[in-house]
Amino acid sequence: MSKRDWNEHYASGQLPWDTGIPSEHLTALVNARGLTGKALEVGCGTGTNSLWLAARGFEVLGLDVAPLAIEAAQAKLAEASEVSCRFEVRDFLSEELEDGPFDFAFDRGVFHTFDEHEDRARFAARIAALLVPGGLWLSVIGSTEGPPRDHGPPRRTARDVTSAIEPALEILELRASAFRSDFAPQAWICLSRRRTEPAQPASRHKG
Repeated sequence: MSKRDWNEHYASGQLPWDTGIPSEHLTALVNARGLTGKALEVGCGTGTNSLWLAARGFEVLGLDVAPLAIEAAQAKLAEASEVSCRFEVRDFLSEELEDGPFDFAFDRGVFHTFDEHEDRARFAARIAALLVPGGLWLSVIGSTEGPPRDHGPPRRTARDVTSAIEPALEILELRASAFRSDFAPQAWICLSRRRTEPAQPASRHKG
């Protein structure tokens, strides 16, 4: 979708993804690993996840392509106290970002919005370039599992995910789940780490 399309969603209030509750996959990872440091959220929407990270000591930059989403996030930030968080209108795929490096990056339903492999690969490469060595990226991605549906998140195969991400980052975990426990659409939960050495070519059996 274009910047205008996303902004129209926020203008209309049709925001099924904006629950006001932090992603359970994000909170579980951060709590389990005791993560901290500098964080980037791509597609931050109205700021729920970014503000949750900031409240736990992260220095956070939240980006969204929709100006109305960032206006709402900044309004939430104005009501918060003692958090370090910035929100900016940015097109992550096409605009340069000089605020890194980051220890952690997160997106919930942004990587999967790109239909073309080249765009998904560029998204992953841009994430990798902004992470510190060993930095982590958590992405929640619509999957091809579950019954047919004619609405909801875009669907990507496991191959779509790995073929785009593996050249740029080391995939630590790719598992099937759902966007949240009370929300039916199925999702891939993908945790990746910036590489310290390149991915090696696939081998062929020599009999």
